[in-house]
Amino acid sequence: MIIPRFYIDDIIKAAIKEDINYVDEATAFVIPEESRSKAKFVAKAEGVLCGIEVALRVFQMLDESFTAEVFKKDGDRIAPGELIASFEGKTRELLYGERTALNLLQHMSGVATQTRQAADLVAGTGASIADTRKTLPGLRALQKYAVVCGGGKNHRFNLSDAAMLKDNHIDAGGGILKTVAALREKIGHTVKIEVETRDMEEVKQAVEAGADIIMLDNMTVEQMKQAVAYIDGRALTEASGNITLDNIREKAESGVDIISMGSLTHSVKAMDISMRIEK
Repeated sequence: MIIPRFYIDDIIKAAIKEDINYVDEATAFVIPEESRSKAKFVAKAEGVLCGIEVALRVFQMLDESFTAEVFKKDGDRIAPGELIASFEGKTRELLYGERTALNLLQHMSGVATQTRQAADLVAGTGASIADTRKTLPGLRALQKYAVVCGGGKNHRFNLSDAAMLKDNHIDAGGGILKTVAALREKIGHTVKIEVETRDMEEVKQAVEAGADIIMLDNMTVEQMKQAVAYIDGRALTEASGNITLDNIREKAESGVDIISMGSLTHSVKAMDISMRIEK
């Protein structure tokens, strides 16, 4: 994992507190405190694994005696029935952490799987797949890590990472030229400026303003081709808006450098993975 352990631990603590509250009645009143069990994660669908270390960390935080053997790593393609990991620990703690561990593992794997599908569809075009800030509150770092595991790239992590002028900034600021000029007077030399455009007139203004990245928002493929030809390498080009797995190849063939998709994180389907305790 490339995410700091303290960040992951904070997410897990909040999730466990939410799920267990102060007692798991079914487990605490049925399972003896001294009971130990072996368990495993098994794939029930095809996809790209992501979050195995996060999932196992759930049990490590609950049980210092917990041990595990991992057979598949983040980024690996997995098929139904494949063994992902086997582990052993206190039975109560395995049951306490089961849902939290699976929620994180299944969601992160779902993000990685959909990203891999999108990346495969644009292979050979020169376009890269990127995420957005349309992430679930509190889970952004995990979701963006999952995008990378699936073969995508990260857009900015937060509002401080780059100066991105969207339509509301431009409309409120008096237009592209005026808004970019005002911004450039204030930002540091390491900050890039991205400008969202809605038509060719705005594309021309963004080029004139010296934008580093020009977003082509909700444009048709023909409009995007025209915009890419006009920009002619003077800025990176990013396609965004209403992009699906069905139309992504066509969008990529317009010549854009980046395709950003909010659906990678805000509405992805969780991958089916099960946890089984040995009888």
